[in-house]
Amino acid sequence: MLPRLLHLFWVLIALTFIFSACISFAPQSNKSNTHSKHQSTTIQPTPILIHGGPVTYAALGASDAVGIGSNIPGSQGYVPLIATHLPRGSHLINLGISGIQLHKALSQELPLALTTSPNLITIWLVANDFIGGVTYDNYLHDLNTLLQQLQLSTRARVVMANLPDLTRLPAFENETFSQKSQTLLAIQQWNRGIAQLAKKYGVVLVDLFSQGSQLTAHPEYISGDGFHPSPSGYVQLANYFWQAIKGQ
Repeated sequence: MLPRLLHLFWVLIALTFIFSACISFAPQSNKSNTHSKHQSTTIQPTPILIHGGPVTYAALGASDAVGIGSNIPGSQGYVPLIATHLPRGSHLINLGISGIQLHKALSQELPLALTTSPNLITIWLVANDFIGGVTYDNYLHDLNTLLQQLQLSTRARVVMANLPDLTRLPAFENETFSQKSQTLLAIQQWNRGIAQLAKKYGVVLVDLFSQGSQLTAHPEYISGDGFHPSPSGYVQLANYFWQAIKGQ
């Protein structure tokens, strides 16, 4: 009888040890897996050392990157103004093409940007698509392609602007109240989609719509064509981009 009782005693001790081990280790394993999964789906913006030496800066854009609306587009546009803040010896590649839409930029601007091994990339490629009849879904598809390629092929800090409130521009003054309301709702929808993709790919977003859409709310920031920025508007736009580049 005694040997049998001793055998049962040791069996109970062994079972207790195994049960305790399961309780101790199972939650830790789940926590680790959850943490790893979270890490794999979170992309942080790439930092850039502004005072760490020369920077190769590639600008993807349309007429605003070219500087249309300013007196001297080659030097008064927002892209060359951004470049003036960069360390001595930095190199600017302005790939902006007046009138271009994002889909064409994928074949006419993106390949050139990838060959330059940039440290910094700015993107403002949305207004021509919005006013040119490109659908929301098609635009987001192209934007996803652009940001995905930049993420896979570069280590650059990517800074991208969204749509300001275009209904404040003189170019839209002939629209009715109802038309402006519909346009505004569409702008907000596009900006939400842009923000989601920016977050997905770790892109720094320059939100031109928030804070009263200052770029289009001030007449002095708008050129004589009623659509593009004026010289002072480009200065303001460059400042918005530069604050985002610095991480402020």
